[in-house]
Amino acid sequence: MAGHSKFANIMHRKGAQDKRRAQMFTKLAREIQAAVRLSGADPAGNPRLARAMAAARAQSVPKDNIQRAIDRGSGAGGETLHEIRYEGFGPGGVGIIVECLTDNRNRSVGDVRTAFNRYEGALGETGSVSFQFDRMGEMRYGASVASEDAMLEAAIEAGADDCESDADGHVILCPYAALGRVSAALAKRFGDAATARIIWHPQTSVPVQGDTAQTVLKLVSALDELDDVQAVYANFDISEEDFAALNT
Repeated sequence: MAGHSKFANIMHRKGAQDKRRAQMFTKLAREIQAAVRLSGADPAGNPRLARAMAAARAQSVPKDNIQRAIDRGSGAGGETLHEIRYEGFGPGGVGIIVECLTDNRNRSVGDVRTAFNRYEGALGETGSVSFQFDRMGEMRYGASVASEDAMLEAAIEAGADDCESDADGHVILCPYAALGRVSAALAKRFGDAATARIIWHPQTSVPVQGDTAQTVLKLVSALDELDDVQAVYANFDISEEDFAALNT
């Protein structure tokens, strides 16, 4: 499995921790707020908002929290959030994309640069990494939702390109323009996905191992834990042994 998927599984397992859960709620609320600011508070006419609300419900975010995020996005006392993408390189030449929602650009870039520098990486120019990735739609479901065969069959029928399943769950990929249609079809059968979003999917993976692999994972984890960071994507490929070492 590619590095990004493994990293996402690590974060999923850490999600049970109180601090991680609070961070996740904050990021989900910010995505709702940004979606409302961009295209309005009606999820029927705002696909990004509909996906953000579905993801929040799937993570058991209270209804009051969701409504407050919608109100802030509508202008009821909410800060202006800027969407910023940073690109850089980790150890071993691994390409990393960091997506942020922030009310303070200087704080955001400072925190991201500090994380890169701490773990032997470096920020690059816009476009220096993203050309190695494709924009795709991604949906994630827990393993208990369906069997591997049932999810694969449903994903194909819905128009998805790929479905990967393991003990941590199901990851479905589709063309980014088809995300609304595919996620709606799967939701009718399995309920809201834990996440349904447009991602940066690596075209190829960079193999890393040993100390380099551990440092890359620590860098990606440090970036993901920053308050302003919504998502982190990386194109590394890591061995099962190195993955298990960080995950224990």
